[in-house]
Amino acid sequence: MTVKQAEAIRNDFAGKNNPTEDEFFAFTEAMGFLIETNKDPRDMMYLGGVYYELKQFDLALKYYEMAATYDYEEAYNCLGYIWYYGRTGEKNDEKAFACFSRSAALGNIQSEYKIADMYKNGYYVERDYEKYKEIIKSLYPRVKDARYLNDPLPEIFTRLARIYTEEGRMDEAVRLYYAAKDFLAQRLRYNAFFGDLNNMKWLIDDLYRLVELDDAAVDFYDLYHLLKSPCTVSFRYKKQVYTVQALEEDGRCVICFEDAWYRTREDFFSKATIGRTRLTDICHNFYMFEVHR
Repeated sequence: MTVKQAEAIRNDFAGKNNPTEDEFFAFTEAMGFLIETNKDPRDMMYLGGVYYELKQFDLALKYYEMAATYDYEEAYNCLGYIWYYGRTGEKNDEKAFACFSRSAALGNIQSEYKIADMYKNGYYVERDYEKYKEIIKSLYPRVKDARYLNDPLPEIFTRLARIYTEEGRMDEAVRLYYAAKDFLAQRLRYNAFFGDLNNMKWLIDDLYRLVELDDAAVDFYDLYHLLKSPCTVSFRYKKQVYTVQALEEDGRCVICFEDAWYRTREDFFSKATIGRTRLTDICHNFYMFEVHR
């Protein structure tokens, strides 16, 4: 294998939503070759990120740690997440705080709001809610005009919206939630990462505690709210009508779509497809939503 061939396999893999086992094997072989040959931390991070999305966290940790040996900013941030959430089975707040601190010192805004979270929760550091608010408010001007989808605008906007809700600044909170929802929906269009889906679920839950959902202006991610209760929602895609049903079973809602059943909202958003295509990949083309309660 040559570097050029390996790079072609890597670039081709990036455009695949549902790679086959053979395609995934070829990708990992190519990435291993590139990492060994070029020793570029960006390749280490890319492979680690693929394993992280697959929830193979031990392998993600391996490549993030490899990239961190090059003092790579993003590597420390990702390591912070692994230790903060205990992704490999060991939650270590001291390691998380150290990794986030190094990443923040190198300019990573995402690590800065995670440090704020640690002050809010009292993880490793003494609980200090005022410091949490101070950090989040200081980050707002740095992301409010963000244009790149990986920029942490939704994460900071939703945190600030919750702070504003506590302070009684409801209109400002709602404005931030809508802006965050818009931005996050665009990000999910290109990569339905499980962490971003969780963020969208929490955002929707928070937003519709403050305002009532207008059934005439429903979009795909509003289903996070609607599917909590028994209802039927139809929409059109390529001139065909599709129907999602939430049905009560043993005191909770289960979801039916295209003859497949999903026990939770999380299952539906992460797994539901039309053909072999995930709904999150094409939902921006859905239209004419109708809600029947």
